[in-house]
Amino acid sequence: MPLKAGNGTADGTRDGALTADRAALDPDTRARIEQAVLDIFSEREFHRVGLIEVARGANVSLQTIYKYYGSKEALLFSCLDTWLGRLATRMIDHLQGIEDFKEKFRKVFWVTLDFFEKNPKVAQLIMSSVYVNTWRKQDNYQNPLLFGTFIRVLGEGRAKGVLNDEVDEKILLDYIFGVIARLVQMYIHRGQKEPLTRQANVLFDMLWRAIAKPV
Repeated sequence: MPLKAGNGTADGTRDGALTADRAALDPDTRARIEQAVLDIFSEREFHRVGLIEVARGANVSLQTIYKYYGSKEALLFSCLDTWLGRLATRMIDHLQGIEDFKEKFRKVFWVTLDFFEKNPKVAQLIMSSVYVNTWRKQDNYQNPLLFGTFIRVLGEGRAKGVLNDEVDEKILLDYIFGVIARLVQMYIHRGQKEPLTRQANVLFDMLWRAIAKPV
């Protein structure tokens, strides 16, 4: 997802300055740009999309795209960060008031599946246009709100002694994301015929057995 703050973007501008400008972008205009990015990049690979298409789809000038984003990479990753931020916010809201750790984690799992079930284009965008080697170099690859929530919940489980403590928390995260990513990917590939959440409890119990502390 934009180049790290302070690093040069593809066209030689500074992403830090662009981010500041982005905050001043009219919310309505920004929403149209983000929707156009989602619609277009979810249908075609990154290298097959031109910025002029996004500008036309959002009904803005190409100059506006360059002014507030600077490059195609920055545009894509900034918009993706917005969508993942919505997932994080929803996840945090759903965790309120849940005390039992296993049920808290079950809710995190369900919310994630439900999000991609309701927003399949976000999954399609990630699958078709996001190059992981480019994404991981971006500041917002870490998405502290989203991944921080996962890490916090995992840390809580380790502290309570209910999660496997023989491996690093990052390995547990790899297991979780690996399962979720595969479920979402095949949901898209199979034509979204069965709701992801229909068997959420069964799927969660399978995952739980893989990461729970051995008895």
